[in-house]
Amino acid sequence: MATESVEVETVEKQTVKPSSQTPHVLRNFKLSLLDQFSPVAYIPFLLFYPNVVSTTTSNVSTHSVKAINERYQHLIKSLSEILTHYYPLAGRIKGNVVIVCNDDGAEFVKAHVKCSLSEILEHPDAEMLRRLLPIEPESTEAVTGKLLAVQVNLFECGGMAIGLTISHKIADASTVCTFINSWAATAHKSNKVMLPQFGVASLFPPLDFSDSEPPSMIYVKEKCTTRRYVFDDSKISVLQSKVSSSLVPKPTRVEAISALIWKCAIEASPKSSSNTLGSSPVRPSIFHQAVNLRKRVTPPLPDNLAGNLLVLSTSKAEESTTSVFDLKDLVAKIRAGIEEMKECATKLVDPNEAMQVLTEYRTNLMKDQEIETYSCTSWCRFPFYGADFGWGMPSWVSFAGCSVKNLFGFMDKRDCNGIETWLTLSEESMALFESKPKLLAYASLNTRVTC
Repeated sequence: MATESVEVETVEKQTVKPSSQTPHVLRNFKLSLLDQFSPVAYIPFLLFYPNVVSTTTSNVSTHSVKAINERYQHLIKSLSEILTHYYPLAGRIKGNVVIVCNDDGAEFVKAHVKCSLSEILEHPDAEMLRRLLPIEPESTEAVTGKLLAVQVNLFECGGMAIGLTISHKIADASTVCTFINSWAATAHKSNKVMLPQFGVASLFPPLDFSDSEPPSMIYVKEKCTTRRYVFDDSKISVLQSKVSSSLVPKPTRVEAISALIWKCAIEASPKSSSNTLGSSPVRPSIFHQAVNLRKRVTPPLPDNLAGNLLVLSTSKAEESTTSVFDLKDLVAKIRAGIEEMKECATKLVDPNEAMQVLTEYRTNLMKDQEIETYSCTSWCRFPFYGADFGWGMPSWVSFAGCSVKNLFGFMDKRDCNGIETWLTLSEESMALFESKPKLLAYASLNTRVTC
């Protein structure tokens, strides 16, 4: 579908505040060390719901419009109620040190989309999906303004898409998942509301930047191309078997797919002259993967511990004398990087070591622009498809792609076995990447969303 042919009209904006005032004792919420070093960006997320009521024509009937508006008002009311428990999301960040929980509230947008939901799901387009969000994910407002914004998109067929942007300075994927499901349970008047626990700052104490410049990792938008690839369960199993080795006898789904994409991206990079003749050396590259610490520390931390509990593992593919990278070797490098980061995380709780560890990490990220760097985040196994606001489970969930070069993310298909991947590369790299036979042997390009 041509992105420019679809009109998304904003018809209403309002501020939603917690239904109960935040107690004064909770007004100053300390950011943790990991929050302080998180990117200045919003985490984007979309949930799609098919027609919530029956229709008499191709457009929604008068009765349907009334029912949809009632659901819209119900979303506002339930958001206000859940914000009482997630009160930092209604505050504002001050100095990358604290969130002033002053109940300023979250932005809530109502939009009409001049097409049917099925048209969006036919071949999902990243740019189209971003228009269903209330704010650009790369906006610096993530640290200077509202921490949560919601856009409810109403389609001509009666379908709905709820777009959320939550500041990465206070949330990671696990926090987003807990918040969405808690909001849905509140709207559904379910007894399954999982209230958040706060306290990451006590585990990873913040640093004092009164005499120094606070850290700032701002995403810069570049001219890139984003593609969606779908890996079916059967193909993933074959790939896992192919990349298993004595070092990693049972690679995970994400490890196997990551290695395949990393290999194809390296070979498609314009910095590797081998992508033309196949005989010149392939330059080194670095692969980062977001690691959720909740289940990787001893003892494990609770799933509803809200905030950033992510660190990035680092794996490096050394310069190769041929254009051939061994997938088993790349899988082993990815696994080793994750294990190393688990050990490194224990140092972050010591304020004397934390600054040195994170400063070295940021320096390594930036020091050599000649080394191609790829970053991956996985949202697999999070129960996003359980978000029932009272009209059924979502037919599709997505994190709306991204515009950050060399970044790709994983999300479960609706069957929770296959995986969808959104991948962003430079236009030059993507032209070579998307024709890789090794990739297309396991993945399909932007197939229709199966509801």
